[in-house]
Amino acid sequence: MKKNILALILLLVSVLTFAETPKTETVKIKTSAICEMCKERIEKKLAFTKGVSESNLNIESKEKIVTVTYNPKKTSVEKIKKAIADVGYDADEVTANAKGYEKLPSCCKKGGM
Repeated sequence: MKKNILALILLLVSVLTFAETPKTETVKIKTSAICEMCKERIEKKLAFTKGVSESNLNIESKEKIVTVTYNPKKTSVEKIKKAIADVGYDADEVTANAKGYEKLPSCCKKGGM
């Protein structure tokens, strides 16, 4: 009995040791963000998006690019772009959701600054 338990424990340890860690991928998405408030909105939305582990919007660059690290088994680039669009911002070829865009402060709308 003790040998069986010991064998089971060793088997579990070896399985857990060799279990794959989740693979992540990174994508860069051009947005229509303008300011620090835009950055906060987009990063907050992505923080609550399933499968996204990290996001950073560089608002200092000419092209406002958000870099997103995600688990491709839990989400996709298309879902990430949709999440950004739902907040009211363009995400590459995905146009901002009209309802989300209307909720943005005027300074965050295109031509707002």
